[in-house]
Amino acid sequence: MKILALDTSSKNASVAILEDNQILIELNNEDEKTHSQKLMPMIDEAFQKTKLSLNDISLIACGLGPGSFTGVRIGIATAKAFVDTKHIPCVGISSLEALAYNLNQDGYICSLINANHENCYAGFFHIEQKNGVLQTLESDFAFLDLSSPTALLEFLENNTKITLPNNSPIYFVGDSILLYEHFLQNLPFTKKQELILANTSSTAISSITLAKIGYTKYKNGDYGNSNVLSPIYLRKSQAELTLEQKQKT
Repeated sequence: MKILALDTSSKNASVAILEDNQILIELNNEDEKTHSQKLMPMIDEAFQKTKLSLNDISLIACGLGPGSFTGVRIGIATAKAFVDTKHIPCVGISSLEALAYNLNQDGYICSLINANHENCYAGFFHIEQKNGVLQTLESDFAFLDLSSPTALLEFLENNTKITLPNNSPIYFVGDSILLYEHFLQNLPFTKKQELILANTSSTAISSITLAKIGYTKYKNGDYGNSNVLSPIYLRKSQAELTLEQKQKT
């Protein structure tokens, strides 16, 4: 199965083509302002270099965010056009889940994406390896204020979807760990937890990871048509917040 994966939710736009779990090509563009101009040429380049076309693709995996509001829409609109035109099955994957899978590690993983102004998008995952393949057993998402440890501690320790055992390591990944390393290492957990912070090479969302997650989800029957591609925002856009503020004054 040949899989086209794309993500434009962050500063890096990423396109990859895999055959099952074998990487055929990955291309990246790190200029967030040019995603709308560069994404289609990147996809064309990937097809040219692999001597493939959209007719050869059996599955499309697309990043759903959270992240850049405009970026998320660019990627999803492109994926939807391909899916609807060629009737290709697709899988939508959260940016937070993709980051968690960057670690290639089972256990309890917390992804943190910087949302500015001491805020972050947070994803908490219980991932287990089954038959040599990583799969998400439980997950939860939130928009958190990191100016105080209370919100993050509540999200991790008292989560209604994931029960965190005592003495279980928590792996942290994402660009926010670079900004809040000291804060994270000094979280006052009531349970004894070992915190492990990922290195900087794991903080970028990879279309290769998206493709691999998509392939696993497809095999598990977790896929659909373009209707499954809906943005994950977790908070209101700055434009919406500004409008609400104006209406209050």
